[in-house]
Amino acid sequence: MSANHFIVAHFIVPGRTALITGASRGLGRALALSLAARGVRLVLVARGQADLDAVVAEVRARGGEAHGIVADLADKRAIYPLAGQAAALVGPIDLLIHNASTLGPTPLRLLLDSECEDLEQVLAVNLVGPFRLSKIVAGAMALRGEGVIVHISSDAAIEAYPRWGAYSVAKAGQDHLSRIFAAELADTGVRVLAVDPGEMNTAMHAAAIPEADPDTLADPALAAARIVAMIDDPARAPTGSRLTATSWELS
Repeated sequence: MSANHFIVAHFIVPGRTALITGASRGLGRALALSLAARGVRLVLVARGQADLDAVVAEVRARGGEAHGIVADLADKRAIYPLAGQAAALVGPIDLLIHNASTLGPTPLRLLLDSECEDLEQVLAVNLVGPFRLSKIVAGAMALRGEGVIVHISSDAAIEAYPRWGAYSVAKAGQDHLSRIFAAELADTGVRVLAVDPGEMNTAMHAAAIPEADPDTLADPALAAARIVAMIDDPARAPTGSRLTATSWELS
C-alpha cells in the first residue's frame, strides 16, 4: 500500500499528542507554545527541572495542556521509563520531535583536540538517544497507521565547518537516520522528517558563536511556526524530506 494512501489534509488537530525533547528553552519552548495554541496535548522533556517547569506553567497559563518529564536522552536507562510515562500522561504519541541537542565542550574545538569521550557524549544525545526513543514510539505509531517524527537538524549536518566536528558528525548521522526510518516506515502511515530550523537567537547559538549579533538571528518562534506548518502539510512535506525552515513560506 502506498504511503500516499495515508495523506490527510491536516495532521495537527485539537487533541493530538506530542512529545518534544529539549523543550525547556529556545526552539523547544517555541514549538511547545505553537503546538499548544493548536490544541495539541504536550509531554515536554528536558534535563533541567526549573526551566522545564517554567515552560509547562507557561503553556498551562495560556490554556494548553502540558506535562514535564526530567530525563537525559544520553542515558539509555531513561528511555523506556520516559516513553512509558509520556503514554500514561497523554496516551499514544502522535508527534515526536527530537529537538534535544548538545554541542559538546565550548568553545568549540578542532577534531584533533576533541576527546573521544566528548564525541561519544554528543553522539549519545544527538543521535543514539533519538534512535532509542524512535524505536519505541514509531512502532506504536505504525500499529495505529499514523504519526509524525521530526528530527531537528542543522546546516552543520551538510557543511564542513571547522570546530563543529562532533556536532556535525552527530547531525549528519541523524539526518540519515531520519531518511532510513522514512524508507523503512514508508507504507505504515508514519511520516519522518528532518528540518534545519536555521540560525536562531538561542542560548546554544550564543554558546557556539558568542560574537554573533543576536539582532541578525531569527526568533525561535518564527522557526517553530514554520516547522508546525510543515508537520501539518503532508503534501508539501512528505516523508523522507529534509526541509529548511527559512525557505518555507507560511500561508
